[in-house]
Amino acid sequence: MLFSEVTSEESYIVTGYETGRVGINQVAHTHSLIVRPHQLQTDWPVQTVGELQVEHLQALLDHPPEVLLIGTGETQQFPDRAVWRHLRAQGLGVEIMDTAAACRTYNLIMAEGRDVAAALIIEG
Repeated sequence: MLFSEVTSEESYIVTGYETGRVGINQVAHTHSLIVRPHQLQTDWPVQTVGELQVEHLQALLDHPPEVLLIGTGETQQFPDRAVWRHLRAQGLGVEIMDTAAACRTYNLIMAEGRDVAAALIIEG
């Protein structure tokens, strides 16, 4: 796993990615998670995009970010249409991409000072 230097101890930054693992502030995680600049949820139960339901994202929707990234594992896969429609109706930016791309995009958006959340499915 390649890591980059953590530049802020006050924020959660993606510091590495490889199949089956995501590094957050240089700690490797092997289970799906949700990361925001000031919050990390490591017990997110979604293991595949097929399992994703609105209730898995409800805590995010209660305090919505400007941009929500959903990393769907090794390949980009779209969630169930009902989930997708519900997310689009919330008025926030939603991007669906593979988990590696979601990790890179999260860091870029966060570096701009924007409110971003990434729900990352980690297959393993």
